[in-house]
Amino acid sequence: MAASSNAEQTQLQDMEEEDAGMEEREMESDEEDEEGMGIENSDDEEDDTSEDEKENEAEIQRLEEQLSINAFDYNCHVDLIKLLKQEGELFRLRKARQKMSELFPLTEEIWLDWLKDEIRLTEEEPNREKVYELFEKAVKDYICPEIWLEYAQYSIGGMGSQGGIDKVRSIFERAVTAVGLHMTKGQTVWEAYREFENAILSTVQPPPGRIPSREEQELLNTQLGRIHTLFRRQLAIPLMEMEATYAEYEEWSEKGVPETVTHQYKKAVLQMEKCKPFEDSLMVAEPPKLAEYQTYIDFELKEGDPARVQITFERTLAENCLVPDMWAKYTTYLDRQLKIKDLVLSSHERAVRNCPWTMGLWKSYLMALERHGTDHPTVSDVFEKALNAGFIQATDYVEIWQAFLDYLRRRVDFSKESSKELEELRGAFSRSIDYMKQDVEERFGESGDPSCLIMQIWARIEALHCKNIQKARELWDSIMTKGNAKFANMWLEYYNLERSYGDPVHCRKALHRAVQCTSDYPEHVSEVLLTFERVEGSLEDWDVAVQKTETRLNRINEQRAKVAEKEANLARQEEERADQRRKAKSEKKAHKKVQKGTRAGEKRKAEQDDYHDEWNEDPEQAPKRHRGNGDHATEESMETEAGLFGKNAPPGYKPGPPGGKKAQQGVPAAALRQSDDKPELRNDNSSVFISNLAYTLEEPEAKLRTQFETCGPIKQIRPIFSNKGTFKGYCYVQFESPVSVNEALKLDRREVEGRPMFVSPCVDKNKNPDFKMFKYNTSMEKQKIFISGLPFSCTKEQLEEICKSHGTVREVRLVTYRSGKPKGLAYVEFADEAQASLAVLKMDGVEVEGNKISVAISNPPRRNMMDKPGSSRLSGDIMPRQVYGSRGRGRTQLSLLPRSLHRQSTPVSKVENGTAADKMQTTGSTAANAAGETKPLSNSDFARMLLSK
Repeated sequence: MAASSNAEQTQLQDMEEEDAGMEEREMESDEEDEEGMGIENSDDEEDDTSEDEKENEAEIQRLEEQLSINAFDYNCHVDLIKLLKQEGELFRLRKARQKMSELFPLTEEIWLDWLKDEIRLTEEEPNREKVYELFEKAVKDYICPEIWLEYAQYSIGGMGSQGGIDKVRSIFERAVTAVGLHMTKGQTVWEAYREFENAILSTVQPPPGRIPSREEQELLNTQLGRIHTLFRRQLAIPLMEMEATYAEYEEWSEKGVPETVTHQYKKAVLQMEKCKPFEDSLMVAEPPKLAEYQTYIDFELKEGDPARVQITFERTLAENCLVPDMWAKYTTYLDRQLKIKDLVLSSHERAVRNCPWTMGLWKSYLMALERHGTDHPTVSDVFEKALNAGFIQATDYVEIWQAFLDYLRRRVDFSKESSKELEELRGAFSRSIDYMKQDVEERFGESGDPSCLIMQIWARIEALHCKNIQKARELWDSIMTKGNAKFANMWLEYYNLERSYGDPVHCRKALHRAVQCTSDYPEHVSEVLLTFERVEGSLEDWDVAVQKTETRLNRINEQRAKVAEKEANLARQEEERADQRRKAKSEKKAHKKVQKGTRAGEKRKAEQDDYHDEWNEDPEQAPKRHRGNGDHATEESMETEAGLFGKNAPPGYKPGPPGGKKAQQGVPAAALRQSDDKPELRNDNSSVFISNLAYTLEEPEAKLRTQFETCGPIKQIRPIFSNKGTFKGYCYVQFESPVSVNEALKLDRREVEGRPMFVSPCVDKNKNPDFKMFKYNTSMEKQKIFISGLPFSCTKEQLEEICKSHGTVREVRLVTYRSGKPKGLAYVEFADEAQASLAVLKMDGVEVEGNKISVAISNPPRRNMMDKPGSSRLSGDIMPRQVYGSRGRGRTQLSLLPRSLHRQSTPVSKVENGTAADKMQTTGSTAANAAGETKPLSNSDFARMLLSK
């Protein structure tokens, strides 16, 4: 039994061992499966990561290629820096940031990111100087308290080195000088400075219970004095939360706050109360807060504290760095008031880096460099940068060249016959002329200097300072060959030069040439020549001058007479064409009336009277009168009102039989027009004309009332319907008050069921035939840009989103067809010229939804006025149209009009319709034709004339 039990135990142990081995093998296999699955998952993650890295690398290469083509693409620099930071390419990131900082001032955020990355990369002591250099570049771009605070805190980490404490103090002093007056952020810099000094104080204080030595006591007193001084300096400046700083000083100072400090503190509190409203307005305003800052600057200028004026300008420019006018105001203030070389020149440099396209800033920079005695190579280098800045007008290059040439002229000592400076001046004049002819004219299509001002100045310098009148004459010969010989003022300028520095022979020669060439004011030039001969010439010279001037003036007068006659003929032809159009139109209308069959004059007059009574009578009495006249009259009245004056027909109303329409057509149009023109029925001053509405617009009166009810109380809405009762797409809206008209005009181009609704003033074209309603300018608008090539799917909101990154967008207008379909064109108006110029530089050539757009300053073409009656055509090679007679293009021009009704061609003392001819004074047939039109005769006038005959 014992043996069997032992065997059983042995078997059980073997079975347990086998089970345990199987479990171990299963666990191992499970672990292997899990490891295999983990390997597969990690491979998938690695594949996804590698794909993302490839995409980012491709995008990085694309951005780098784009920057190699256009290095001034600001947004491209920003995108490249973001991608490189995301990829962790620190060395390429550093290079990209350096390239961007060379071209543009960096924002506070970009600088702080760059500085923090460099601090992490250069934690070792030997590399701290590189970070210091980077901080020095950062604080020069803008006045940013955060960057100064970061600079000071970084320097504290190196105060253990030799001279480290003094370096930290130096940086803190520069920081409080630069941003310590910042009312909302300056306090943090002062507190950091005091904390640093308190930390130093804790190191020089002796342990409790031990009497300090004499040297230790001196160090302790010195440190305490520093902290006292910081409190006093801070409390004398108006800053936010000054009360807390004053309470801290009371608690810290063992002897209390001195009276002088309290007095300064109270003055600062009063100043802070004056500034608080401006600070509050800045807190609630939306960026860039330009108007609020401008008000703040005006206040500080009146207060007259230069330091506060400077910090307010700096705060303004930190948020409005692309506003050239603000930079110009700041640099002008520094030039005239502070006159500190380093501050002035650094501000000018920052101005041209922020707004390089503004010529005025470069010009001021050059004069500031000269004013502060900067060396010549530096001035020349700045000028070369200005030439490459990309000005937007040809005249800008003329002005910058003039500024540089003025600088070079002031360097020359003309007492010496020849000098290096004089040769440099002459070379610069020659280069400027070539530059205008080649670079500027090639880019803008004009030289920008049509009067050759640069060459005039050069000629005067040669004549006055260099005594080289021959060179001056050569220059003036060149000036005259550039299209200036026809202008009298140019010849007189040359004559004055010869008069001052030349001789009488050349004066006479210049005036003789002027008489022959001048076409604008030949009389004045002739008078100058005769005056000159009276003073200088002989009798023979006088005779020659008189003969030449008379011959020239006679020729000029003949030319002027021909031009005047030609213009008069063109005006007469235009008038005749206008008459022909009017006659053809009236004959066409008369022909239609004859075809339709008009009623007798008496019956027509009776219907007119009935119509007037219907329009003016009480609406409640109208149905009664209609019923009294019978059903036919009722239907006729309804159709007339609905068809011509926009009254809605009753529900279920249908047009009457043809007889009713014929009776309605018998109502004269003149009678309807006269009724509509009555003051009690229609008031143009309080009405607007609506057009371009859809013909299929249902219930136009109700829908238009919804559109215009916000403009003011509406008196009536008159949709215009055809004789068939269909809407004609236009109507009149009359308000209770003329004040509502201006509000209604603001709804022009609003979409109504997919079409732009045109809103214009209600003007009687019979009384004002020349009235034109064109809302937009036809001259250059420097604050507005014109965009072409837009995709048709681009909306107003999308375009505004694209443009607002370049400035404050005031208005966006998409150009559409009358049907409302887009043309792919748009006008965008910015707050000022500088923002529009920046938008042109940044947006031109950009792709929008796959379309490459073109952007330029808005300069619409002038409207063609040639078709306007009475306008004179300037081009003489235009062939006049064929003049037709009273019967249009008919083969025979036999007039079917009775002779008694022919318009008289010559003025008479009295006419049959009662108008006096002596009211129109004429000097000839040409003047009579151009003077105006004869008043058209009415039907009653024709009737009286026929009866009198």
